[in-house]
Amino acid sequence: MKAALLLSALASCAIGVVAADAEFKIEVTHAVECQRKSQNGDRVGVHYRGTMAGSGEKFDASYDRNQPFVFKLGAGQVIKGWDQGLLDMCIGEKRTLTIPPEMGYGQRRVGPIEAGSILVFETELMSIEGVEPPVEPAEKPSEGSVAGKDASAVSEAVDAAETVVDDINENHSHEEL
Repeated sequence: MKAALLLSALASCAIGVVAADAEFKIEVTHAVECQRKSQNGDRVGVHYRGTMAGSGEKFDASYDRNQPFVFKLGAGQVIKGWDQGLLDMCIGEKRTLTIPPEMGYGQRRVGPIEAGSILVFETELMSIEGVEPPVEPAEKPSEGSVAGKDASAVSEAVDAAETVVDDINENHSHEEL
């Protein structure tokens, strides 16, 4: 009996240590440029997939219902991690939010989500009420992305080719036939 109590206490402490080490993180996985970004007070539509950080087990996804979740940003209608993590987004932008318990559901169990869980949400901003979505969202290559590296390499190659052509033109006189 004492061993079971000790193990239970150790497990509780371990969960507390893991949760205490968790940081709130926002990773932009698909950047988009736009004129108007999401702000507090906006009614937004968001597609999401929620998983547990430890196990990767999915607990909910709006994608499964083919219906974005609609709420008022910054009004406390959702967990704190969403109210903060979905600010300043463009329609079409995607982010992965890692949310510690204190910005999620805290130390209470909610459905399949255990108390003290670190949550990971893959999110996509689908709409901002009253804001027209861009006709074609302009994708902005993120730093370190393949598209960003390719664009940089192409730009460098064009500059090098222009330099070679200029050097050839300066060193050779051209005579017309």
